[in-house]
Amino acid sequence: MIAALANALSFAFAMGWEILWALILGFLLSGVVQAVVSKGEMSRLLPDSKPKTILLASALGAASSSCSYAAVALARSIFKKGGDFKAAMAFQFASTNLVLELGIILAVLMGWQFTLAEFTGGPIMIVLLVLMLRTAMTKSRVAEARTQAEQNRQGRMEGHAGMDMSVSGAGNIVARALSPKGLTAISHFYVMDWASVWTDIALGLLISGALAAWVPNGFWQAFFLVRHPLAAKLVGPLIGPLVAVVSFVCSVGNVPLAAVLWNGGISFGGVVSFLFADLIILPILNIYRKYYGWRVALLLGTVFYAAMALAGYAVEVIFGALNLIPVQRHAVVEMAHLSWNYTTFLNIGFGALTVFLLYRFFTTGGPDMLRMMSAAPMADGSSKTHGHNHTTTHHYDHHAGHH
Repeated sequence: MIAALANALSFAFAMGWEILWALILGFLLSGVVQAVVSKGEMSRLLPDSKPKTILLASALGAASSSCSYAAVALARSIFKKGGDFKAAMAFQFASTNLVLELGIILAVLMGWQFTLAEFTGGPIMIVLLVLMLRTAMTKSRVAEARTQAEQNRQGRMEGHAGMDMSVSGAGNIVARALSPKGLTAISHFYVMDWASVWTDIALGLLISGALAAWVPNGFWQAFFLVRHPLAAKLVGPLIGPLVAVVSFVCSVGNVPLAAVLWNGGISFGGVVSFLFADLIILPILNIYRKYYGWRVALLLGTVFYAAMALAGYAVEVIFGALNLIPVQRHAVVEMAHLSWNYTTFLNIGFGALTVFLLYRFFTTGGPDMLRMMSAAPMADGSSKTHGHNHTTTHHYDHHAGHH
C-alpha cells in the first residue's frame, strides 16, 4: 500500500514540477491582461448575440481568469446587468477554454498539437453553442433564467467575479501594466487566480498520478476501444465529457488527467472534448441550478455536452485531414526525477518572480482582497466579509496609491 501511494505521488509530483513554470507564466500573463482590461463595461458591450458581439464576448473571456467558478459567476453577473444570455455563455466558455495558461500547459505536457486543437476547437464549440442556444433558449426560458438569476443565490468565487481592479487612465498598455498601480493589480490578480484554482490543479495531479500508477494500460485500451480505430474515434468525443463530469476537476487542473487519458488510448477528439468539459462537472451543474433554475440547468447541461462532443468530432476530422494528430502517445506522465535541465532552471526563475509578486501582494492590502474573493458581492459592487462591507475598487486604489 505504501509503495502504491508513493508511486502515485511520484507521478503527481513529476507532472506538477514539469508544468510549474508554465502555470506561473500563464497566470502572470493572465494577471497582466486582467489588470488592463476592465470588467465594468462587459454587460454594456454584450447586449445581443450578433456575430460581432459573440466575437467580443470570446475575446473578453479569453482575457479573464481561467477559474471555471469565477467564469460562471461573472457570466451570471453579465446576464443580470442586462447582457445577452447567449453572449454571457460565450464569454463563460472562452474564459475557461481560450486562456493563455491552458495553451501553455497543454504544450508542455502534451505537445503543440493539443494547444492548436484547443484554440481551434474552442471557437467552433462557441459557435455551435450559440446556434443551439438560439433555438433552445426561448424568450420564456430566458425570462425564467433571469428571474432565478435575480434571486442572487450564491455559487462559488462570487467576490472574485465581481472584483474589478483594472488600471485605467493615460498611457499605453505596457506603461499602465508597469506603473505602481499596475504592478499591484497584477500581483493581486496573480495570487487570486492561484487561490481560485490551486485545489483543482492539486486534485487533477493527484487523480492523474493515481490513475497513471494504479490503472493498467490494458484497461484504458479496452475502455477506449483502441483495437477498433473507427469505433474509438466515434466514441471518444462522447466519452470524454462524461469522464470530466465525474472527475470534479475543472479549469487547467484537468490537463494532467487529459495526458493520462491520451497515453491510455482515448482518441484525439476525445481528449479535446474532455478538456472542453470543465463547465459541466457536477459541482458546476449544481451552480447552474442555483443560478437559473432546474429546467434551464438541465437544458444547459444538455446543450453544453452536445457542443463539446461535436467540437471534438470537428477537431478529429480537421486535424486528421491535415495529418496533425500525433502518432505517438508520449504525454509527460512519468515518475519523479529531478535534474539540472531547462525545466528546473525555468522553475527557479519563475519561482523568484512569484516571490516578488507575493511580496507586492502582501504589502499592498492583498490578504484583505483575498478574504473578499469568495464573499458575495453587494449591490453596490462591494464585498461583505467579517461583518463589514469593503468596496473593492476603493480598497484597491487606497493601497495602490501608496505603493
